[in-house]
Amino acid sequence: MSKQLMKGNEALAEAAMRAGCKHFFGYPITPQTEVAAYFAKKMPKIGGTFLQAESEVAAINMVLGAASAGVRAMTSSSSPGISLKTEGISYLAGSDLPCLIINVQRGGPGLGGIQPSQSDYFQATKAPGHGDLHLLVYAPESVQEIIAYVFEAFDKAEQYRVPAMLLLDGTLGQMMEPVDFDLLPTAKPADKPWATNGHKNKREHNIVNSLYLKPEELEIKNFERFERYEVIKQNEQKAEEYMLDDAEIVIAAVGLSARVAKSAINQARAEGIKVGLIRPITLFPFPVDYFTKIKNNPNVKEILTVEMNMGQMIDDVRLAVECKKPVSLLNRSGGIVPSPSEVYNRIVELNGGKK
Repeated sequence: MSKQLMKGNEALAEAAMRAGCKHFFGYPITPQTEVAAYFAKKMPKIGGTFLQAESEVAAINMVLGAASAGVRAMTSSSSPGISLKTEGISYLAGSDLPCLIINVQRGGPGLGGIQPSQSDYFQATKAPGHGDLHLLVYAPESVQEIIAYVFEAFDKAEQYRVPAMLLLDGTLGQMMEPVDFDLLPTAKPADKPWATNGHKNKREHNIVNSLYLKPEELEIKNFERFERYEVIKQNEQKAEEYMLDDAEIVIAAVGLSARVAKSAINQARAEGIKVGLIRPITLFPFPVDYFTKIKNNPNVKEILTVEMNMGQMIDDVRLAVECKKPVSLLNRSGGIVPSPSEVYNRIVELNGGKK
């Protein structure tokens, strides 16, 4: 094994190329600009395509064109840039095309600020574009996980013919950590008989399309697509369980918030407070099965979500436990990261003030 120190944004770009992606279309915006800058330097060396589009709208439609030809293609942006891409994301979903979309989140709404945030949770999981659709959504918590889920996102996107998104907060894109690319699997892009990559008189012409003028045809496509989403829900839920075996208080958090929560949990555990963490890794599908165990556990008295937004994942947590456990929120917004001491103090409060 050989580890190297890399920034999150650059590591994900390197991982994408190793996963077989040779086509990147993007537009600069803080805090994800290093993704495009890394591709700009490296893509020509592997015979790939790097193109800085004239806008985010153009970039996502270039991804649509490349994906329809059957290649691994991706784009990256940050919050307001993703908003501009949502029309194209809906076209990708409506055309049943696999691709990878990176969102290194900043504070919002509006232009907001360039500090890290988790305020695009609703957008990624509830409304990534117009119409009836979902994306596969992954939320890594470390640079090593970022590169691992770049590989998985490409593979699963192709397996289910859906766009996939990595949802990172700005800190994960900017922070540097050791990564080991030797731990990654060998890239194995799927066969794509549906692709518009030339038929050479060996098959019927393929057409990639999201326009259905007859409502009966569109309804059939929507129902078929949601059948695939149900298979994804059954097979692709992922979460980390941390010190949950005897936990009476459970924290739910993703990404950087989960790392902060672990520090607070370790401190509380050292003082005898029974607290644990459930960290959703897939945000769609939300890991309901993991929360079912908490819902049915009589030892669990409270659930606390720790979020870098105004409280967005908390709704999914409440639904997952069917409101059978009290769920409360500790949050910071505007680009402020909750501190371990803030989380620790709330744990003590939920424990009846006992240390």
